[in-house]
Amino acid sequence: MSASLVAGPIAALVEATTRGGHSPRAMVDAALAAMDAAHVGPEGLNAVLWRDDAEARAEADRLSAAPPAHDAPLLGVPIVVKDNIATTILPTSCGSRLLDGYVSPFEATAVTRLRHAGAVIVGKANMDEFAMGSSTEHSAFGPTRNPVDPSRVPGGSSGGSAAAVASGAVRVALGSDTGGSVRQPAAYCGIVGVKPTYGRVSRHGLVAFGSSLDQIGVLARSIDDAARVMDVIAGHDPHDATSLVAPLASCREALTARLDGVVIGVPSEYFTDALDPVIRDRCERALDALRVLGATTREVHLPHTGLAIPVYYIVAPAEASSNLARFDGIRYGQRRVPPGGGLTELYETTRSAGFGPEVTRRILLGTYVLSAGYYDAYYRRAQAVRQRIRDDFVRVFASGVHALFTPTAPTVAFPFGAKADPYEMYLSDIYTVTANLAGVPALSLPIGRVGGLPVGGQLLTAHGDETTMFRVAGALEALLGEEAHR
Repeated sequence: MSASLVAGPIAALVEATTRGGHSPRAMVDAALAAMDAAHVGPEGLNAVLWRDDAEARAEADRLSAAPPAHDAPLLGVPIVVKDNIATTILPTSCGSRLLDGYVSPFEATAVTRLRHAGAVIVGKANMDEFAMGSSTEHSAFGPTRNPVDPSRVPGGSSGGSAAAVASGAVRVALGSDTGGSVRQPAAYCGIVGVKPTYGRVSRHGLVAFGSSLDQIGVLARSIDDAARVMDVIAGHDPHDATSLVAPLASCREALTARLDGVVIGVPSEYFTDALDPVIRDRCERALDALRVLGATTREVHLPHTGLAIPVYYIVAPAEASSNLARFDGIRYGQRRVPPGGGLTELYETTRSAGFGPEVTRRILLGTYVLSAGYYDAYYRRAQAVRQRIRDDFVRVFASGVHALFTPTAPTVAFPFGAKADPYEMYLSDIYTVTANLAGVPALSLPIGRVGGLPVGGQLLTAHGDETTMFRVAGALEALLGEEAHR
């Protein structure tokens, strides 16, 4: 089956399937052929860790034999899912040897909703171990390579999902975003990445890293593709106590051609002298396009932005230290018992052998900031500053600004091994962590290239206002056209 069958937008794929032009089985066969052609496995990009082609074809055959009686807006659409989102057929290893081969007894709510909409899961994507990283160099199964330039990283931690989409293997994938892990790889790979409002998409079945920060997101080839998937996976879930009750208006129906009356804020803290001049130039071009579309722009201030990285790297490791305590070789994980060892030795051996260096580093940091004598000095103070970061966003959006525009990342995709210093790597998230700390929706879309490498622009809107975010992003994408990819 020709891989080109799944090259078109989701709307065209679904229309062809619904009208009988192509069967779900044909779509899945084409996607599997596209994955092979793009070399997404370990011998190539190393973007997809787990596949069960026979099960994917069987699921497509079931859809063909008994099409859903309800509306199926993703009928036959092949989708790749990040390896920390639970599925009942494929393993959920979180990119870690500690969970190598683990198959969940239940699936994530987001996956259930995709399947209910007619989508077929065709693979699980590589990732930084337990979603801790900004380059997908920290996977226990080896790094993922960027399809744009295989000598460079695809970003992280959802680098496998981004590479699978950018390579043309699939049109859309799910990732998770704790501090930019959907948006930054989307920027590096030249695709769209969406982090919804905290609680908009159920976290049930997402292996927890930072529970107050984590959010399942979408990586796609276009704004329309991303909107269609968001409309499916968003919504209240009784299995997730942090799930928002308020329904989400259709993101796809929010897409318009003009932005008359829309006010775009440009935060001065994101456009400092430290920003690469060529990335600034691409951002200015995007702002010019927004003005052409009828929007007005104004400079705004988010004064606590400079504290976001230190706050994030206190809060996130603290939550990770607690969440990862369950991986002890008894409740979860590959058990390793030394000869003659007891319970303490089992814990030490299992966790020491199972966790990689970056995960170990963050667990130690998180345990330290939560320990007696340091909790008030670090964690409590970080939470107080986090509230000020939230307040900055509330104040700006209350002032009449509908959306903010910023760079997604301070640089383009960097070569493997270029950021050996952990702090330098952490700075890759400098423009993205604020959205997670504040809980607001954010989206990255391509706005041009520098030396052949993609540059992403980021849009942020008020809490719960994904529709405005998609409206602005869709209009900007349409106007930029091919300019966004050169």
